[in-house]
Amino acid sequence: MSEQIENTQPQKPFDVDDTQPIKPIKKKSSRWRSIFVSVLGFLLLVGMGAFGGYSSGISDRLKAEVSVTSKQLTEQYTLALVDITFGRYATAQERLEYIIKKDPSFPGAQEKLTEVLVASNIHIPTNTPVPTPTSTPDFSGAESAFQRAQQLIQVQDWPNALNALDTIRKLDPTYKTAQVDGMYYYVLRNHGHNLITKEGNLEGGIYYLTLAERFGPLDNSSKGIREGARAYIRGASYWELDWKQAVEIFAQVGAGFPSLWDGTMTASQRFYQASMRYGDELFARSDYCGAYLNYTNAMALGGLDKTSAKNYNNAFTSCYPATPTLEIIATNTTGVLPTEPPVVTETPIVVPPSP
Repeated sequence: MSEQIENTQPQKPFDVDDTQPIKPIKKKSSRWRSIFVSVLGFLLLVGMGAFGGYSSGISDRLKAEVSVTSKQLTEQYTLALVDITFGRYATAQERLEYIIKKDPSFPGAQEKLTEVLVASNIHIPTNTPVPTPTSTPDFSGAESAFQRAQQLIQVQDWPNALNALDTIRKLDPTYKTAQVDGMYYYVLRNHGHNLITKEGNLEGGIYYLTLAERFGPLDNSSKGIREGARAYIRGASYWELDWKQAVEIFAQVGAGFPSLWDGTMTASQRFYQASMRYGDELFARSDYCGAYLNYTNAMALGGLDKTSAKNYNNAFTSCYPATPTLEIIATNTTGVLPTEPPVVTETPIVVPPSP
């Protein structure tokens, strides 16, 4: 049986405009992402805390090491001072070099090492110097140059010792830095001192003493001789130009360093000559007392020359004339002195008393 079955409900015609677009489904926030972020943040916080604790621990450990090292270096420095007091310079040198190696800026270590090197070299016997090696030295290495410098210092050959030290620095600037610096100081100091006191090379001596001062403080003797040399040069610049200045300067230099010289005259000889010439100058100005004083200063060091001797006698007479005789004329026998001023006469006058 075939029949067409019809819908019991009427169907509305299909209209394209009546269709509604499909609404997109909103995605929900991923709970796993939130959990991941939270866990990651927690791990970062834990890591940062652990790193901070580790860094703090490292810092504390380093501070503790520095404190221990500082304490050790301080103890070594104290022991070095004791060694210096008792003349154990080799031991003191080892301690100070150890301190400088650990802490180059340790207060006072470099200065004390310089003093030790100077003191230990001063005690080297000079009456039996070690002969200079005759073989050709090997400067292929810093060690050879160092040994050569030590040998030259032993025999007090300062110029060649200085050349050997320069060779060390050219070959290896870092080789035994502290010890080489101390040797530089000692060589420069003694070379400069010798140039002034033994050779009369004042400018050269001042130059080398000033170089030595770069490696360590100068001792009082070196400071004094350098100042004396500077004053000598300043006084010599007034020679025959300003005798007054020359006398004033060489009076000071001659008092402190009478044997200091520039290859021509000693400081005392300069003062002697300048005193006579300045005396002649004052005598010509009729300043007889000033001339007499300068002639007297010169006579304390030697005899006056012909001109100064003649001027000396005249200056003495003019500055210290003969004292005239004072006579009091008696006018009565009462024993009462007259109220009028006494009469100055060359020949005593005797007045007989009244009858």
